[in-house]
Amino acid sequence: MQTGLKITAFAAALAATFGAAYGVGQVLDPVVEDGAPASAHDERHAPGSSAPHEQDGHGGHETAPAGGLQISENGYTLDLRTPRVEAGHRTDLRFTVRDESGRAVTEYQREHDKELHLIVASRDLLTYRHLHPARAADGTWSTPVDLPKAGGYRVFADFTPAKKGAGNLTLGADLAASGPHRPQQLPEPRDTARVDGYEVRLDGTLRPGRGSELDLTVSRDGKPVTDLQPYLGAYGHLVALRSGDLAYLHVHPSGEPGDGRTEPGPTVSFAATAPSVGSYRLFLDFKHDGVVRTAAFTVRAGTEAGTGTETSTPAPDASDSGTPGHADPGTGDGADGHDGRGGDGHGH
Repeated sequence: MQTGLKITAFAAALAATFGAAYGVGQVLDPVVEDGAPASAHDERHAPGSSAPHEQDGHGGHETAPAGGLQISENGYTLDLRTPRVEAGHRTDLRFTVRDESGRAVTEYQREHDKELHLIVASRDLLTYRHLHPARAADGTWSTPVDLPKAGGYRVFADFTPAKKGAGNLTLGADLAASGPHRPQQLPEPRDTARVDGYEVRLDGTLRPGRGSELDLTVSRDGKPVTDLQPYLGAYGHLVALRSGDLAYLHVHPSGEPGDGRTEPGPTVSFAATAPSVGSYRLFLDFKHDGVVRTAAFTVRAGTEAGTGTETSTPAPDASDSGTPGHADPGTGDGADGHDGRGGDGHGH
């Protein structure tokens, strides 16, 4: 299958562990997925490095480099002006992208109908937001956000500066939501997700270091949905985050609306390569009847410990489903942002 594929991956400072209540200013300790002991060191390897890297409780090597978990890259820095919010309260999230001289960037290339895509995800990967903030003339971006629970979050800004040769970048920063916090386990893999009366089935295997096809099929009331609407220039938009460090993969679908060969459903196909063995959370945004919805899946890529069997088993448990998104108010580019809800049980 010929497909357009962009994977932007990076690593971030390991997440904070929380007690019964999450408070601003607490000491942050690293955590790893599924309750495994935290490493004493935050090991970082440059792209292309063959240094060993533990993921998801399995030993091994990074078969496809995920890049650095970084707030700055190629002279550009994500300046998050709102590093803390209060859980359950609507807050304006504000940030600026600065160049190597410290000036705010005010010119961007449009990709998938927007100058910048903003992803906010909780460290347990159960809360997900796909937002399109508004940019002011001085380069400050802002968007309302309402996070349902306290804990650690990661903010991802995906953009391409207009400056020639800058290339696409995804920069990340940590965000804290204060309030009572109870950590949750990553949902077990399943091959279907349900959201707002829709069922989405995931077929395919996510493989470390090798490209593979993922097919997501949308149905409602047992009938295939064959009239999906374009969203961000495609019939589906897929984001993958690696559990443990939230390495980010932005995957583009096969074909596009109006190309004469891509059907508007029920199946949207993607090509993806996992950067390593591990557990991943996939978030599919799709639009139907004028509403953007998000279906969330858990996928394990690589070799199960003690079995030698390559696996990739997707999807959430029965209670873990996305809910409808909504358009955030604002002015300027990206004012019609989609607040994608992936499994946190809160919608508007």
